[in-house]
Amino acid sequence: MNKMNVMVVFGGVSSEHPISCISAASILRNIDKEKYTIYPVGITRDGAWRLIESEDFDSIEHDTWEQNDKTVPAVLSPDRKTHGLIVMRETGTEIIHADCVFPVMHGIGGEDGTIQGLLEMAHIPYVGPGVAASACSMDKSLTKVVVEQEGVRQAAFYLARRHAFAKDAEAECAQAEQKLGSYPVFVKPCSEGSSVGVSKATDRASLKAGLAEAFKYDSKVLVEEFIDGHEIEVAVLGNEEPTATFAGEIAPSQEFYTFEAKYVDGTSGLYIPAHISEKAMQTVREDAVRVYRALGCKGLSRVDFFCTYAEDEIVFNEINTIPGFTSISMYPKLQEHMGLAYADLIDKLIGFAMERYDG
Repeated sequence: MNKMNVMVVFGGVSSEHPISCISAASILRNIDKEKYTIYPVGITRDGAWRLIESEDFDSIEHDTWEQNDKTVPAVLSPDRKTHGLIVMRETGTEIIHADCVFPVMHGIGGEDGTIQGLLEMAHIPYVGPGVAASACSMDKSLTKVVVEQEGVRQAAFYLARRHAFAKDAEAECAQAEQKLGSYPVFVKPCSEGSSVGVSKATDRASLKAGLAEAFKYDSKVLVEEFIDGHEIEVAVLGNEEPTATFAGEIAPSQEFYTFEAKYVDGTSGLYIPAHISEKAMQTVREDAVRVYRALGCKGLSRVDFFCTYAEDEIVFNEINTIPGFTSISMYPKLQEHMGLAYADLIDKLIGFAMERYDG
């Protein structure tokens, strides 16, 4: 059997670069090497592409791979005839054909439709949602418009803009207060993930400080109502007939599920299945598929919700089209709970990428 050439692309200019490296290392360690020839392709923080010609996955995990002397400048060509990677060696260029690309780039450049557009131009199959679904899912304000049209319950929000905040911060805070009515509220950059730039505001002063911090990452920021409930997540898998796992629940080790709680300290509790009623579980699984389809997602996504303590109500939070794939990440753990092992999950995702391409 001829092995497929699979390129695992990671890193990038996003603030989530380190998480991308950890996710990529997990995938590279677990992918079936009897079935696939793997080519790790790292993108530096300043946007330079490198083919890594070693199996030193520890250096990828710890984000020291750029110091590896077995890296070669390379670039993914948008030319359909090339259909792969152009490697620029001292002795000349080499073309490596790509049968499939697994983009493991969280955040800007990876989840926003950018690399997906490049792969569409090159006509190379790739894991995960397409250009439009990725772009719309990355921008939380656009996601909210689609979810509202779908009729799925979500948190009330105010969309703050950097220009207006810079012009009159007090007025922008006042408008958010008028729209939402009371504190606490959550402040989120529209196009960041992994809780980067997210804060909880309990009064005007902390709202103003939270907006100032969030605007460092994005020109649009959501101010959302506080939902008092379980933080739950659902893993959705598939193309035209997607399936949803049972929801998992997060018990953050900090006040909310911060960047550190997600990826650094590993002390947050993960409960699978979530501690919610049978009725709420059925609703959240159905709503996860509804959101996934409404946004046009393919391959995979993790859809996040709240389940309120008082009313057992399911409230949509956000969607992640390239969810974390680290050893402590919820997406692979949810699929494992459904009987799908990590290596088999990778295999299925590549299969869904090829199915979409062939179709």
